[in-house]
Amino acid sequence: MTELERDIIREILNIGLARAADSFAVIAQERVLLEVPNLDLVPGSNILGRVHEYEGTHVIIQSDIKGDFNGTTLMFFSGQHVQRLSKVCLRMNVSDSIKIDAMQESLLLEISNIITGALVTQLANILKSNIYGAPPVAPRGNIADSLNSLMSNRPMVQPLIFSVITQFSDKDNSVELPLMIFFDRETFAKMLEIIRTYNFMGGQAPA
Repeated sequence: MTELERDIIREILNIGLARAADSFAVIAQERVLLEVPNLDLVPGSNILGRVHEYEGTHVIIQSDIKGDFNGTTLMFFSGQHVQRLSKVCLRMNVSDSIKIDAMQESLLLEISNIITGALVTQLANILKSNIYGAPPVAPRGNIADSLNSLMSNRPMVQPLIFSVITQFSDKDNSVELPLMIFFDRETFAKMLEIIRTYNFMGGQAPA
C-alpha cells in the first residue's frame, strides 16, 4: 500500500465517519468533533490488547459489516456517555456507571445501529459495493469470542484496523467516544483493488 492509497482509504473512511458523526450529534444533542482516523495494520493479538484496555471502563457494542466486505465495528461508551445519553434520550437521571439496565442497553444498541448504518451507507456509495450493517449486539464474556469471524476462525488472516476516536462536546465537558472498525485481509485487498482501478480524479473507472 502506497502513501497515496493509505491517504485515499483514510479520506474515504473520513467521509463515512462524518455522516456518522452528524447522526450522533443529533442523538446526543451536542456538537461533535471528529478526528481524522488512524489507519493501522497490526496482528490479531494486538487488536485484542487494544480492546481489552476498554473492557473494564466502557460498555462495548458490536455491529458486523457484511456483504462484499467482512468487518466489525466496536463502539465504546464510557460511564459519562451512558449518563449523558440516558438523560437526553430516556429522561433518566443516572450516575456515570457502565452498569446499565435493559432500557439503557437498548438505547446504546440503537445508537450503534444508526452510526454504523450511516458509515456503511457512505462506504457502500463511495466504493460502489454491496455492504450492510448487521443488527448490533452487546458482547458477553470474552471479547475475543465476538471477533471470531475475523480472527479465531481464520488465524492466518491479518485484519486491517481503522482506529477512530470521536468526541462530542459542549461548553462544560469533552468526552471521547472510541470507535474501532476492523476489516479482514480479503476485504482490505478488495478495497485496494477498487482504489487502484478507479479514477478518483476523473470520477470514473478507466476503460
